[in-house]
Amino acid sequence: VQVVKDSRIDILIKKQIYINTLAIRNQSGFRVQVITTNKRGEANEAKARVMQLYPDYRTYLDFQAPYFKVRIGDFKTREEASELRDKLSNVFSGGVFVVPAIINVSLDKELSNEESN
Repeated sequence: VQVVKDSRIDILIKKQIYINTLAIRNQSGFRVQVITTNKRGEANEAKARVMQLYPDYRTYLDFQAPYFKVRIGDFKTREEASELRDKLSNVFSGGVFVVPAIINVSLDKELSNEESN
């Protein structure tokens, strides 16, 4: 038996792998919101402070008129985000909350999680 494979199949497989990795990067999860304010300068100061305290986490400044919201992290579970919320609540007095969000998951992180399972 001889199997003849069209070379275009390899190209399709590579395209599908690329599409699948894009799908992994954006998924439902949680972030920790440290401040909501209508003052851009105050939001930028809070973001800078969070970035200094926790440089290992990505920090986001979202604008939903008329408010600026500073959020940190890309967590798959509410429990993971709650750990950071507890640490940040000592620093920010206005209330620190875990909020649902579309998070960015790096492919490296996703692959390392699969290998550890």
